[in-house]
Amino acid sequence: MATFTWTRRVAVCLSLAALSQAAMADALQDITKRGAVRVGVFLDYPPFGSLSPSLKKQGYDIELAEIIAKGLGVKADLVQITGDNRIPMLTSKKVDILMSVGKNAEREKVIDFAQAYAPYYLAVFGGKTTGVKNSADLAGKTLAVTRGTLEDTAISKEAPAAANIKRFDEPNGAITAFVTGQVALLVVGNDVGANIMQKYPKVSMEQKYQLFSSPSHVAVGKGETALKNKVDAILTKAKTDGSLNSISVKWLKAPLPKDLKD
Repeated sequence: MATFTWTRRVAVCLSLAALSQAAMADALQDITKRGAVRVGVFLDYPPFGSLSPSLKKQGYDIELAEIIAKGLGVKADLVQITGDNRIPMLTSKKVDILMSVGKNAEREKVIDFAQAYAPYYLAVFGGKTTGVKNSADLAGKTLAVTRGTLEDTAISKEAPAAANIKRFDEPNGAITAFVTGQVALLVVGNDVGANIMQKYPKVSMEQKYQLFSSPSHVAVGKGETALKNKVDAILTKAKTDGSLNSISVKWLKAPLPKDLKD
């Protein structure tokens, strides 16, 4: 009976050791073993991620995902995500990292963040000949904005009473009003602004000033410190060698901000 009990104790100890080793296995080890990093990307969010006419994945996040994969020494397995499922996709380990995630205290409870890699902000855009440098210059100007959005809230707080804010029920309405010259200024995110510049080059549009900032981060699973540190090192190198700036100029039509931070 004593021998049986001792044997069982040894078996239990071995089992616990095996479980402990499994628990110690982290996402970075899994990625290396798999030979691929599963990257959650949007494919309906240009210029960060979209499909070309030939259905090829393209965009800021797509190119950065390839850089991250190369830095990890593996292939990039691009997994389409949505706004609703992206955090659960990461917490359930269906993807290893997420692109285009805004950092906030609530999300930090369930996932971890590598450093910021792309600017995301709301801004006032207008033609190059429109003299606007700050909110005071909006007096006497007509602006287009989508009703009830963060853009609407932000510009309503700081625009002087003499500014004429035209609110549209749909984003396309506000954009059309601007590109057809019905309004002098447009309040949108920098990603939307970049798309308009690319689609309507004759409009001669430029950013006037920034309203609200929430940079894009790469997110990793909670407690995945080794992976986070590796991604941080890859992003630091991409910023230093200019490759991330090249992506920003290509897709956002603006250089990477030198003061980009959390």
